[in-house]
Amino acid sequence: MTTSATVEAVWRIEQPKLAARLTRYLCDVGLAEEVVQDAFLQALERWPRDGIPRNPAAWLTRVATNRALDRLRRTVMLDGKHRELAIDLSELEREMPDIEAALDEDIDDDLLRLIFTACHPLLPAEQRAALALRMLGGLSTPEIARAFLVPEATVAQRIVRAKRALRDAGIAFETPRGEERRERLAAVLEVVYLVFNEGYVASAGLDWLRADLCSEALRLGRSLAALMPEEPEALGLVALMEFNASRFAARTDRAGNPILLLDQDRSRWDWSLIRRGLDGLNRAMALTPTPGPYLLQAMIAACHGRAVSMADTDWIAIAAYYQALALAAPSPIVEVNRAVAVGMAFGPAQGLAVADALQDEPRLRDSHLLPTVRGHLLEKLGRTEEALAEFHRAAELTGNERERALLIARAAGGDV
Repeated sequence: MTTSATVEAVWRIEQPKLAARLTRYLCDVGLAEEVVQDAFLQALERWPRDGIPRNPAAWLTRVATNRALDRLRRTVMLDGKHRELAIDLSELEREMPDIEAALDEDIDDDLLRLIFTACHPLLPAEQRAALALRMLGGLSTPEIARAFLVPEATVAQRIVRAKRALRDAGIAFETPRGEERRERLAAVLEVVYLVFNEGYVASAGLDWLRADLCSEALRLGRSLAALMPEEPEALGLVALMEFNASRFAARTDRAGNPILLLDQDRSRWDWSLIRRGLDGLNRAMALTPTPGPYLLQAMIAACHGRAVSMADTDWIAIAAYYQALALAAPSPIVEVNRAVAVGMAFGPAQGLAVADALQDEPRLRDSHLLPTVRGHLLEKLGRTEEALAEFHRAAELTGNERERALLIARAAGGDV
């Protein structure tokens, strides 16, 4: 592995932990993110020359905390009237050694505090999700833009405004309690699932699957479920992620190329994760007569998990669950997935009718998902030329190299 690849790998693992830990001490989400990024830029500059440190996380922590102190000292010097800040700075300098010492501590609490802080109701929903994805998932602005189906400039503005609003309002870095916690739960669950999805099918880059992001989202989801064990949507989300994570070993070949669900070797699925997901799903369903969006998606994933072969899959139930999901949480992405389920349950012509109704949907204009599904359904109907054109269009729209190669092969009429 090259030094730059090592830095990137360390970034993916350590960035959320370090940002969360520094936010606890600095009480400023924006400043914490900036100094962590500065530390990684220094790593990119110095590690190729000096070698990779024995403990990369400790090195990054030390550089980031020193950078934070330098920034705060400069602020005090520029404005001598910041007496209160000078006092805080003195206290912070005394506490800084504890940050590095905390490296080996359980960091769940800090990450939960960070995600609840980023999802404060002061912020509009789109700002909450964008900021948390940036801070917790280490996602770039283009990756977040693809996740939300919006322009990169829009995402950049959301992140800047969110950090400024939290700083100006002096929001406490804490996990809320009682009703306030429940009010923020939907936003927190959304962020956790977006992080998982970005790992499950990476929106850009060379890897189709980023297990590190999925594992981080699953860990956060389990922490949330332990914190709120009577919340069916929290349990439902964890079950959903466990069902999807059970397929990791079967989703790519040895070269990292995608293997679609229809072609996966189910003997390679992690059946212990499926059983765990089923247990969680049963607990969640016992808590509510009306399943919410994550519980419905877990019910869909459970249909796949229970099927030992593709022929055993209950596509009629899946189509019905997607119909319920479309009513509970309407979105164009749900409709795209419903088109697939309807096509499998009732024939490609009916599935194509659902997909065709989405062709003027502006939120799907720059997404590869709709042309991919239309190509699949057109292929099933024997409309080969139309199908190949859709696969070609989808290949142009995707940002993931592995997925592009798969779609190009389908556009050329090759086997996948």
